Amino acid sequence: MGDLTGAVWHKSSRSGGNGGDCVEVAVNLPGVVAVRDSKDRGRATLTFSPAQWRSFLAGVRDGEFDRVH
Repeated sequence: MGDLTGAVWHKSSRSGGNGGDCVEVAVNLPGVVAVRDSKDRGRATLTFSPAQWRSFLAGVRDGEFDRVH
C-alpha cells in the first residue's frame, strides 16, 4: 500500500453538508490514489494507480455502474 501519512483527503462535493457517509480520496501522493470510508477512517484504505482511478472515473461518468431497475 505504501506510506499514506502525507495524504490530503477530499470528500466528494456531492456528499452534502449533513455529515453524510461517503468516501474520501487522496490524489496528492506520487503514483497512487488512495480511497477511504469517511465514516470509519481507521479501516483499510484502497489504493489504485492513477491510470486505474482515471478509468474508474470514466466508467462512472459514462454510466457504466448505474443500476438498471
